Amino acid sequence: MYDVMIVGAGPVGLFLAAELALADCSVLVLEKDQEPTTAWKQLPLGLRGLNAGSVEAFHRRGMLRELLDASGVDAARVGADPHGSTAPRDLSHFAGLPVDASLVDPGAYSSRLPGPAMAGIMTSLDAVGTVLEQRAARLGARIVRGAGLDDLAQDGEGVVARAGGHDHRARWLVGCDGGRSTVRRLAGFTFVGTEPLFTGYVARVDFADPEQLGTGFRHTPTGMYLRTPFEGHLGMMDFDGGAFDRSKPLTRAHLQSVLRRVSGTDVTLTAVRLASSFTDRAMQATSYREGRVLLAGDAAHIHSPLGGQGLNLGLGDAMNLGWKLAAAVRGTAPEGLLDTYTAERHPVGAAVLDWSRAQVATMKPGPNTPALRKLVTGLLDTRDGATHVFRNTSGLTHRYDLGSDRPLVGGTGPDFHLADGTRLGDLLNEGHGVLLDFTTDRSLKDVATAWEDRIHYAAGPAADDLGYSAALVRPDGIVAWARDHGSDGGPGPFRHAATRWFGPPAP
Repeated sequence: MYDVMIVGAGPVGLFLAAELALADCSVLVLEKDQEPTTAWKQLPLGLRGLNAGSVEAFHRRGMLRELLDASGVDAARVGADPHGSTAPRDLSHFAGLPVDASLVDPGAYSSRLPGPAMAGIMTSLDAVGTVLEQRAARLGARIVRGAGLDDLAQDGEGVVARAGGHDHRARWLVGCDGGRSTVRRLAGFTFVGTEPLFTGYVARVDFADPEQLGTGFRHTPTGMYLRTPFEGHLGMMDFDGGAFDRSKPLTRAHLQSVLRRVSGTDVTLTAVRLASSFTDRAMQATSYREGRVLLAGDAAHIHSPLGGQGLNLGLGDAMNLGWKLAAAVRGTAPEGLLDTYTAERHPVGAAVLDWSRAQVATMKPGPNTPALRKLVTGLLDTRDGATHVFRNTSGLTHRYDLGSDRPLVGGTGPDFHLADGTRLGDLLNEGHGVLLDFTTDRSLKDVATAWEDRIHYAAGPAADDLGYSAALVRPDGIVAWARDHGSDGGPGPFRHAATRWFGPPAP
């Protein structure tokens, strides 16, 4: 019997598999597809954006260099600049409307410190998947392809999954099998939300007359289309209530008809190499756990791809869940730890769904849409507007409510740079918690020893400690406790936080 079975070998499933294997859990990954890569995962159709929060997650697990190499990105593109700036480099768009990153208020990231992972990158599903699959396999996870899930059953001891003609058993099962999740359906999760307004298309085509079309996002009175620098790469949104999605073949004649309608041209397609459809249906599981079955990524929440937040949201799920589920497997999890997965990640997913809905509303054709788009454009051109986009898309500013009024607690930890040259990101590579003691408080070290199998103690001054004398950081990089300079130096608050997140100390 495996400790954990994961259904789905996309980036979310593979990231989670690596997290669990890093914690010495036995992991089986079941994937219905036979091959790890397809044209849909390669450029241009597999083009994806990783926000700064996701890039930081790769840094914290020692995978940043591999990710950048696989993505063809220069490290200087994402690292801190020579002047130590933490300003965002770019913010993509909102509803196809560009956002100027230089307008972002520096106060929005006042707890950010310069480090190797400061910005998002453009990559591909193939690059991300390759890096994560190699890591998961290297750590001992078993990946079985051509094993689509047919059935599952669970009891108080574990889960049995029927896949690829065989029964597989594990103590826990996590569905990372996408928006049409079989795990979600078989395990009886409740999935609620809003129905679609459009059918979207992504395709690789040949044009007879591409000069008729503009490049970038193009809003029209009847919809929207997108042309990227990749030859023949086309995206379209047709506001038909989602009626066409997966209902009929994506023929050249149909795609040409849609393109002519939404572009207002008589452009001609001579060939369709690949094409797929999607919608802006926005749905979310009411809970991410049913007994011994959990959901992550698109299996837990779906929305339109506007703004490219789906992959980042899923990777955040995996980073949050991995160490908690590993603690449950090891028997060290304090009571209720696994329940914090839904409690922390469900509101983040709900916010992304609303962000997606707001973009669709701004793009939906109608007599009032030009006025609304003009209003939104004006807001995006202000410091407050650009800062709001940054807060909602960077993956850096979300804060879980952990019961503390200290700004650092509940947010992603700054990449503190210690005097010996190590950074917080380096200290998190092994997936343990980290206690940073900037004042070498002996009493704090003595108490922390009781959790030395779960918390790494690191002492010494930092280049910039942001006014804190100590901080406890969870394995997912979230600050669980912090102490200001000049506050009570007793170890009691640390002991309480360590017990809450890492369980009782060793006897």
